[in-house]
Amino acid sequence: MTYAKIEALLGDKASLLQHQCHTIAKEQLHLPSPDFIDNVFSASSRNIPTLRNLQALYGHGRLAGTGYLSILPVDQGIEHSAGASFAPNPIYFDPENIVKLAIEGGCNAVATTFGGLAMVSRKYAHKIPLIVKINHNELLTYPNQYDQILFGSVKDAWNLGAAAVGATIYFGSPEAGRQIVEVAKAFEEAHQLGMATILWCYLRNNAFKKEGTDYHVSADLTGQANHLGVTIQADIIKQKLPENNGGFKALNTGGSSYGKLDDRIYTQLTSDNPIDLCRYQVANCYMGRAGLINSGGASSGEGDLKEAVLTAVINKRAGGTGLISGRKAFQRPFKEGVELLQAIQDVYLEKQVTIA
Repeated sequence: MTYAKIEALLGDKASLLQHQCHTIAKEQLHLPSPDFIDNVFSASSRNIPTLRNLQALYGHGRLAGTGYLSILPVDQGIEHSAGASFAPNPIYFDPENIVKLAIEGGCNAVATTFGGLAMVSRKYAHKIPLIVKINHNELLTYPNQYDQILFGSVKDAWNLGAAAVGATIYFGSPEAGRQIVEVAKAFEEAHQLGMATILWCYLRNNAFKKEGTDYHVSADLTGQANHLGVTIQADIIKQKLPENNGGFKALNTGGSSYGKLDDRIYTQLTSDNPIDLCRYQVANCYMGRAGLINSGGASSGEGDLKEAVLTAVINKRAGGTGLISGRKAFQRPFKEGVELLQAIQDVYLEKQVTIA
């Protein structure tokens, strides 16, 4: 995909390609580059096998050697139920087709469940880096509850040849304290065994929806979630693209006291521009030392390609590391899924799409 095609796809959002950031300067960030592992992680406590697996993630697929990541994640069979997730394309009830989509799509890695990867690991562990999602929110308990629980052991992920483990923490939820402890211990073990770590830094609390605004996607709250994620030594942070700001302010009204804030978060470190909001997320990932990959979100049909390219442009220009997009790819015919994944990658390969 050419720059002109990217610009045309963005339509009325094309001005994002020319946005200049006046909040946090790009020179302060640790930006994706071909030698990102050498520049950042070689000075860290990560052991040699972990460095090797990090390099495997950054060195595979169409984005190999760029410092950017394109990952296919498919854990919706648990998180949203298999029937609801795979009904649009039943071939993905078979986990081998998930791996095939990631390979054909030119992804750096594929992230899915213990069961799915264990079923095909001997055939594919040496062909594409595997990421095992070790915890999930199961939606079969009645009434539905929202909690991330472990589905297996880190040792099991290592045994099936995984290059990395992934986990979710629902920051802000009543269960967050237990999840932080569980995932911190899991990440410590993963690093000891030489696997990289990826954290889905999601927010979950009904109180974060206030007066018609959903602050689960607020830059200030998601930024703090990211900072908690890198504190427990996540190598890569997965976060939803910010859509608003002021979550701490909104939750500190009506006499309630929540968290801590500084007005400079809103006046100096961010603006209303989506790129600046995303840059605040990057800043909370130790200024980019841990790569920020934004999620692709749900499939909306015909608008998926534009939405995916738009998200990639915002993430890249903010200083992010890539996209982790699942439903937009696997909930459509295989060939179209491949094309969508490669369209995302084209944004990161296009040199005219620069860091703001």
